[in-house]
Amino acid sequence: MNSFIEELKWRGLFADMMPGTDEQLNKEMTTAYIGFDPTADSLHIGSLIQIKILAHFQQHGHKPIALVGGATGMIGDPSGKSAERNLLDEATLLHYVDCLQNQLSRFLNFDGNETNKAELVNNYDWMKKISFLDFAKNVGKNITVNYMMAKDSVKKRLSGEAGVDGMSFTEFTYQLIQGYDFLHLYQNNNVKLQMGGSDQWGNITTGTELIRRKAQGEAFALTVPLITKADGSKFGKSESGENYWLDKKKTSPYKFYQFWLNATDTDAERFIKFYTFLGKEEIDALIEDHKTAPHERKLQKKLAEEVTVWVHGREEYERALKASEILFGKSTAEDLVSLDEEIFLEIFDGVPQKEVAKADVLGINIVDLLSEKSGFLKSKSEATRELKGNAISVNKEKINEVYTANDTDLIDGKFLLLQKGKKSYFIVKVI
Repeated sequence: MNSFIEELKWRGLFADMMPGTDEQLNKEMTTAYIGFDPTADSLHIGSLIQIKILAHFQQHGHKPIALVGGATGMIGDPSGKSAERNLLDEATLLHYVDCLQNQLSRFLNFDGNETNKAELVNNYDWMKKISFLDFAKNVGKNITVNYMMAKDSVKKRLSGEAGVDGMSFTEFTYQLIQGYDFLHLYQNNNVKLQMGGSDQWGNITTGTELIRRKAQGEAFALTVPLITKADGSKFGKSESGENYWLDKKKTSPYKFYQFWLNATDTDAERFIKFYTFLGKEEIDALIEDHKTAPHERKLQKKLAEEVTVWVHGREEYERALKASEILFGKSTAEDLVSLDEEIFLEIFDGVPQKEVAKADVLGINIVDLLSEKSGFLKSKSEATRELKGNAISVNKEKINEVYTANDTDLIDGKFLLLQKGKKSYFIVKVI
């Protein structure tokens, strides 16, 4: 069996392939592509598997092409969707395409003189030159409506199984346009394999059929499973339904790191195979080591490190790690003070906050600050009692009645973190 397919199988990333795919990969360096539709100005972690498949493909000596769907993005893929997507205007779509091209260039090797260096293509570059009549005559006549209707993505929508009855002609043409992408890349870029999620099987095989009928050629399909959590819930979204994005401006490296760190033991065992490039022996050893002391969460920590470094780099990982350690009391006040506003507020998201004049924070009696100035504690007597009981911390360090805050105590020059006991926090924002 081909080493690339073996790699996918032991990682649990293999769903299906057309007959002959294994033989094709063993025969020669093969060029394959995966498509990414530009539905936003960033990819999210749901796209990481597809990116990783291309990276593995390249590491095994084959040539990957990442296709950004400037044309197909105008329509929207109905596969796995219960409703039609909102169509984007051209300016927005082209902006999204540019953002995704820049993002994808970080994950694959596009440089050097190697014959298998990666390529980026945009299907709008060839689709914009084709008129509707030419497409209908030269492409549409090669695939029957019966063939297109038999695809699961179409049948589920037409039967109402996906939660809505029917689909527009616009969406119905999606598989034909994606099939033409495969044909174009087969004829112009020597692409013989398309890969994607298992929900893409119908669209991919439409391409192989079009290549057979239109070009009298042979092409292949390979799919990977759709990823869910072990409990069956959707992977890659927060409890509130928000995406975790690969762009740090949309999802900070700290939140990104926390997502992987908070994986259950069962999910961590699966995800470390899916989302890291660690070898089988190292992963097996990590899993066994984790089982001896699961409370130490070694598996989750390694998973979070590997994926955060891959997506955001070592420096951002180190910052996210420091921020995480601050939250759990494993760092110094100096570490806390060195945080910038964005990370500090993310760590202590939801903590009550009050703006207080600088003159009422710096240099004043701590009892006054804790009570009447900030309102953190109800009274001076409560503040005095808690201080004597060694229950009060400022910036995660215990203080007593003689403490006064100064400029060097301010986090990013503007915050003090007050704390009573282990779990009661309050943020003073100095103005």
